[in-house]
Amino acid sequence: MDEAPVAFDQPSVEPEIRDIAEVPAVEVINTVAVHLLSAAAVQCGLAEDDPRVDLDEARKLIDALAGLVTAAAPHLADVHARPLRDGLRSVQLAFREASAIPDPIGQGAGEKYTGPVN
Repeated sequence: MDEAPVAFDQPSVEPEIRDIAEVPAVEVINTVAVHLLSAAAVQCGLAEDDPRVDLDEARKLIDALAGLVTAAAPHLADVHARPLRDGLRSVQLAFREASAIPDPIGQGAGEKYTGPVN
């Protein structure tokens, strides 16, 4: 039996599409980067209310953040890129400090994208 294709309710989707289309790429990149940065900081044990450390999770988040910041930096004005780089460096150093056995210089979290952090 042939069934009619399912029709999606486009009017309920259109406003959301229109809203995201109006957001500049710089804002989307910054928002994603801040989420990754915050999550990485928490996983490095920097949260005041929850000092748990999960370096495996932190490494994944820092790698993703480093890749995003490195790839996006040429498209961002210095006013946007500099704070992201500073935040990235801070969590990379926090990661190194939280590690019982630190990675060799240049092989730490995100360093394949940013170069050595010390």
